[in-house]
Amino acid sequence: MNLSTKMKRGNSGKLITTITSPKRISDFIKQSGFNSVRVPFSYRLFVSDERLEGPGYELLDRVVDWCRREGLYVILDMHAAPGGQTGDNIDDSFGYPFLFESSESQELTVNLWRKIAARYRNEPAVIGYDLLNEPIAHYFDTALLNPRLEPLYRKIVAGIREVDRNHIIFLGGAQWDTNFKVFGPPFDRKLAYTFHKYWMTVNQDAIQEYLSFRDKYNVPIWMSESGENTDEWIDSFRRLLEAHDIGWCFWPYKKLDATSCIASINPPEDWAAIVGFMEGPRHDF
Repeated sequence: MNLSTKMKRGNSGKLITTITSPKRISDFIKQSGFNSVRVPFSYRLFVSDERLEGPGYELLDRVVDWCRREGLYVILDMHAAPGGQTGDNIDDSFGYPFLFESSESQELTVNLWRKIAARYRNEPAVIGYDLLNEPIAHYFDTALLNPRLEPLYRKIVAGIREVDRNHIIFLGGAQWDTNFKVFGPPFDRKLAYTFHKYWMTVNQDAIQEYLSFRDKYNVPIWMSESGENTDEWIDSFRRLLEAHDIGWCFWPYKKLDATSCIASINPPEDWAAIVGFMEGPRHDF
């Protein structure tokens, strides 16, 4: 194991693992008991002057290689798609989900996913592809945009299936991956459906929509993102998910001086000044 760690107690008394000299973080993830990693990426790392070129391919290769060595699975997550699929800071876009109105952005998205899928079509360490993270924020015209989500998924899946018929494809619901009402019957035999949940009361009602969808169509569901809460909340939500045979992935992996994550790092010098600037007045976000 090329990793040294030390333990300290946080303000709550919880033991925190602090990484002091990481060589390969996948070692730490594996030894912490996890079996998979969801890797978010921006399309900008894979595109240059509208050509499918960039450093992202080699960076993903490196992550996949690390995980393969440790026996970890990888889910590739397009967190920022061309044009923007969310319309918020999450997708690093221009404040609107233009992906659903731009044929050029859709074509680029399909082509990029096709190229990524061709690259990993024979890679067993990769479970599959999480096509669009948290599409269509709730404060846009959802009546207009929501009906465009599944047709776009169909286009992307068709592009992927031209080169890769093996891997699972994950479809996230609208409005922060919460709304499954946008979906009809599964249109590919290797689809899984993914939802996100934050800051709700932990009980079965919070996930019943997804359980009902799973039962209706006999398809797998996955809770691919949650967290940002107390240790007790995270623990109770994990137990609820596991009681219903739902796999989970918590976000984020790493935070500053926090216990509600896997790894905690010390704030860099002058971090408070950076936060102060970010929280200052803005004409828009």
